[in-house]
Amino acid sequence: MTDAIIIRDLEVYYHVGVTEEERATSQRLLLTLEFEQDFTAAAASDNLADTLDYDAICRRLLGFGDGCHWQLIETLATDIAAMLQEEFQAGALTVEVKKFVIPQAQHVAVRLHRPRPV
Repeated sequence: MTDAIIIRDLEVYYHVGVTEEERATSQRLLLTLEFEQDFTAAAASDNLADTLDYDAICRRLLGFGDGCHWQLIETLATDIAAMLQEEFQAGALTVEVKKFVIPQAQHVAVRLHRPRPV
């Protein structure tokens, strides 16, 4: 399938880091999500109910870190993917998390792909 919904570089602020000091304040992260989504039904109906509501997904992700702390961005990416598949019935998806902690690098990122749940 080549149809996809892409949310690129959604700016969020989450508490993530290996040390308590790093997790003490929220830090800027960029999330990129790619949902494998067949557009056939949505294109035929022109109805939001036949596709993923990317506005609702973004709003959920903006608040996803409230009251949460992660040590690793690998864990964060895994938790995001699980939430999206559970709460939004997303099929196969890719999640990328960019973190800005190494001054000599533009960013550090993790990317994971999860298949469509069975």
